[in-house]
Amino acid sequence: MTAMPAPVAMAEPATPDRLTEHDRAVNEALAANLREVANLLAQQDADSFRPAAYRRASDTLAGLVRPVTRIFAAEGRQGLMALPGIGASIAAAIVEMLTTGRWSQLERLRGTLNPEKLFQTIPGIGPELAARIHERLHVDTLEGLEIAAHDGRLEQVPGIGKRRAELIRSLLAERLGRPRLRRLRRESEQPEIGLILDVDHEYHRRASAGELKLIAPKRFNPKGEAWLPVLHTTRASWELTALFSNTRLAHELGRTRDWVVIYYQAGDAPEGQCTIVTETRGPLAGRRVVRGRESECQVHYAHVFKALEGRR
Repeated sequence: MTAMPAPVAMAEPATPDRLTEHDRAVNEALAANLREVANLLAQQDADSFRPAAYRRASDTLAGLVRPVTRIFAAEGRQGLMALPGIGASIAAAIVEMLTTGRWSQLERLRGTLNPEKLFQTIPGIGPELAARIHERLHVDTLEGLEIAAHDGRLEQVPGIGKRRAELIRSLLAERLGRPRLRRLRRESEQPEIGLILDVDHEYHRRASAGELKLIAPKRFNPKGEAWLPVLHTTRASWELTALFSNTRLAHELGRTRDWVVIYYQAGDAPEGQCTIVTETRGPLAGRRVVRGRESECQVHYAHVFKALEGRR
């Protein structure tokens, strides 16, 4: 990823809009990262409108005569979204780059994503706690961590607790440019179970057939082999990306060809993610199950079985 400047603070005082050499370097670095994502999406066979959207946003930043840092400091996300070609998701990406010096989506597409390092950019989260959060919650972005901080999952992680979760939630709201608590993702704001399982099925089928582009992840891959298939797809209003899980636990348990992580986003909602596994016990043993939504999976399979019975 193109080198980023030190993170900026929300409270940074505004100065007259003028481009210093540093400002120009920041604008150009952001534009270059957006352009790289566009190129990676195109190389990985994403729908053409997605690379085009990132290229438009890249052109906007490259042509700005105002410092992006000043726009964000003075006007927050809304100021970024007022720029031509920059919607909610790309504005969120710009905020992440400005405030952390990283961009999880770009790192994911390049195979360099390291969630533990990303979480350690939040004050109070050290290496051990960052690793515990990643393994327990199965999230690897700040958006995912923020959702977990709001819905109660984060405080269940050993070493967190309610007060620490509240502090992390507050820090994330400031870091991500959301001074007011945003509305939690409702169940209706997640893809329905059938859609997720269908993407999971397509991913496994196409990965087995060798039809997908491969990424060479840097984590747990000492030989630098390109082994990780990536699928970009669009269903209804959802943009989805699927990859096999490349976590320490998946490697330890030999599940790197079983567990699948699907990232999804629609409209201006924050990006979400889920993990699909083959259940090993209980009434769903042997079936593909979305972690955390087991009861919905049980209902889904009951409907599928009933529909099959009706056709006989």
